Amino acid sequence: MKKITVLLADDHMVVRQGLRALLEAEPDIRVVGEAENGRQAVQLTKRLQPQVVVLDMAMPLLNGLEATRQIMRDIPNTKVLILSSYSDDEYVQEVIEQGAIGYLVKQTAANDLLQAIRHAHQGKAFFSPSIAKRLVDQGREAFARGGPKKPRRRLTSREAEVLQLIAEGQPNKQIAAELAISIKTVEKHRQQVMNKLNIHDVAGLTRHAIAKGIIERGLAAAERGSP
Repeated sequence: MKKITVLLADDHMVVRQGLRALLEAEPDIRVVGEAENGRQAVQLTKRLQPQVVVLDMAMPLLNGLEATRQIMRDIPNTKVLILSSYSDDEYVQEVIEQGAIGYLVKQTAANDLLQAIRHAHQGKAFFSPSIAKRLVDQGREAFARGGPKKPRRRLTSREAEVLQLIAEGQPNKQIAAELAISIKTVEKHRQQVMNKLNIHDVAGLTRHAIAKGIIERGLAAAERGSP
């Protein structure tokens, strides 16, 4: 039997170990790699070419949304499943728009993950029941209104990366080095992020990042008392 190859991406080793044990007990699934942050997930997906990537939403350096965006841009045949403690409607919609084939809430993931991986491998979408119901309800509401909501100003992939690194407490110089861009370019992206979100201080950007599941509370600069 040809096995479904899976890459696991979560910054908590215990979670990865638990997921690996769950998946490797199945005769038709093989875990080919693990990533501890979003940037590593993108790199390993390019190198290992797994059929399915299971991505945590809130990871350091690059969150699940941006990792999905980059994976679908560079390795479009890979199927991405988001695994998250967050189920914010707007965020679910964004990862779907970026190409994720499913979204699972961590609290119920043990019951749904195996089925989700098999569905994803077949090209079928899969969502935790609570999210699936909300998506159906939103579709009905949009139809009743005569169309979808007017889209808001979206952050570009680079702007979203800069937002995450700002919220993690990295100074402009370190962000520039991490992303291999100039400090001046970082400053430009920072201003664009603030303008688009209408948030004009780092504390506000950090709160936004936590609320949206872009970063976890423990990673936030403000929560650590960093300047």
